[in-house]
Amino acid sequence: MKDFKQNVVVVTGASSGIGKELALQFAEKGAWLVIAARNIQKLEEVKNECEKFGGKVSIVKTDVTEKKQCKNLIEETVKKYGRIDTLINNAGITMWTRFEDITDIDLFEKIMQVNYLGSVYCTYYALPFLKESKGRLIGISSLTGKTGVPTRTAYSASKHAMAGFFDSLRIELADSGVSVTMIYPGFVDTEIRGKELGADGNQIGKNKLENAKTMDVKTCSKIIVNAAAKRKREVVMTMKGKLGIKLKLISPSLVDRIVQKAINN
Repeated sequence: MKDFKQNVVVVTGASSGIGKELALQFAEKGAWLVIAARNIQKLEEVKNECEKFGGKVSIVKTDVTEKKQCKNLIEETVKKYGRIDTLINNAGITMWTRFEDITDIDLFEKIMQVNYLGSVYCTYYALPFLKESKGRLIGISSLTGKTGVPTRTAYSASKHAMAGFFDSLRIELADSGVSVTMIYPGFVDTEIRGKELGADGNQIGKNKLENAKTMDVKTCSKIIVNAAAKRKREVVMTMKGKLGIKLKLISPSLVDRIVQKAINN
């Protein structure tokens, strides 16, 4: 609890899923929140839930693909609270289509803008304030940021980009007091399932993973909050994920077959 009492926490993609649950768990721990997303109505609902814990919550409508809006998010946070202690880069979109079936190649640009550049923009504008507070930077990636996954070419590329960016930044910030934590969840049961982008760049509207084993969003978010509190370097969720990373060093072709089977099922 003491780690985040009056800690100024910014959460992007906070209108639903992991972002929403993170906001609730940080609010319960006494954090002063700024929650950001494009959907104001849903943010208002999250704000009302967070305020039941008695904490401070502000809303900033933000499309992370827009540099000016990311800058505004950080400026509004500092204007409200005078500082930033924790930035959680959570906003993201995903896909479900084979590369050869894509009919709108702009799909790649769209996913890269949200998942990768959105994190870069928010981090860029927040970094001077995080250095002042010796704060925390958290990037919500995916196991696809560790290994390639069929039907996820653009998504996996964006998550690999996030990993490269934040790993490099961690080294640059080694003596600054700012910690950088990367999170690699597996399948999580959130509203994003069924909202994957298809070959034409539009949402497919169908849950392709309804039979897959998933982690519930509360458990996932609790792991993230604990990792942030301990300023961990990275967290790979699920034993299969951890085993897969080790196995990839020994038999990468076997990992390819396992991933292919998981998606086909």
